[in-house]
Amino acid sequence: MTKIIGIGNTLVDVLIHLQDEKLLQQLCLPKGGMIHVDRSGVERLRQQLAGLPSERATGGSAANTIHALAVLGNTTGLIGAVGDDEPGQFFTAHCLARGIQAHLAVIPGEQTGIAHTLMTPDHERTFATYLGAAVQLGVALKEVNLKEYDLLHIEGYLLQDQLQLAEILRTAKDAGLTVSYDLASWNIVRDHHDTITELIRDYVDIAFANEEEAAAFSGQEDPEVALRLLASMTDIAVVKVGKRGALAMSRATGDEIFFAPGIPTKAVDTTAAGDFFAAGFLHGLTHGKSLKTCLDYGNHTAAEVVQVMGTQVAPEQLRQCLSDIKE
Repeated sequence: MTKIIGIGNTLVDVLIHLQDEKLLQQLCLPKGGMIHVDRSGVERLRQQLAGLPSERATGGSAANTIHALAVLGNTTGLIGAVGDDEPGQFFTAHCLARGIQAHLAVIPGEQTGIAHTLMTPDHERTFATYLGAAVQLGVALKEVNLKEYDLLHIEGYLLQDQLQLAEILRTAKDAGLTVSYDLASWNIVRDHHDTITELIRDYVDIAFANEEEAAAFSGQEDPEVALRLLASMTDIAVVKVGKRGALAMSRATGDEIFFAPGIPTKAVDTTAAGDFFAAGFLHGLTHGKSLKTCLDYGNHTAAEVVQVMGTQVAPEQLRQCLSDIKE
């Protein structure tokens, strides 16, 4: 069985429901995007959000994908860093409960990273993230033998430290791993376009982008343009087009574009939809499924997570959603 390891910002998500977009404007948060806040900024944010309905769950893009892959029965690991505090214990306990090999450094004197996920009534998510201990994941990376794994899934949010991200990718390729990369956020793609292009071209085998990230990457609104551009740099490229579904191209199949329609469902919270899509897709890919079936797997797992708040899909429900899909 393929062993999959993820690396990314290990965060605790605090999901907050807004009645309108006014607070986003007051806080100067770009709707649908992600910004980083420092330790004092996160305290101010907590004061502004006090009293609003909220829920807590494990978070971090790559971590969400690894959690879902573990539920689907894959052998998984996760590299990250948490603080020596209750949120860090909360995060670690959830990893262990899923059977994930948790390569998590505990950083004394630092707080576990927190991702404030602000949900507007249209189910759009805006992130204000305090990375805290998460930025010190290099401490954990030094203790991991990547050669024990076959595939590395990495999140584009790690571009906050470009040198470290490049070193991680080089190390993974030197160890013989297949590298799967999620572009993460449209504003990250916009702000780091040249760096992302270089990293994808040099190190990435499988690239995931949503429609907004694809447009930021290619400079064109047509998702097929970005798909072909990504496919020219990687072995497999995937562009998700929201509720309409997803497209993929593979170097092995030439110029053919594969498409799988989305799964009609009532979205409650779109948090981690892309992360769960990646889990479904990679689960299919590592089990020898066709590219079209991998897209179907991704659409189904994404459809499951948007029906619940946060990422806490019932394990049996997540596994069941793939059982009826035929090649």
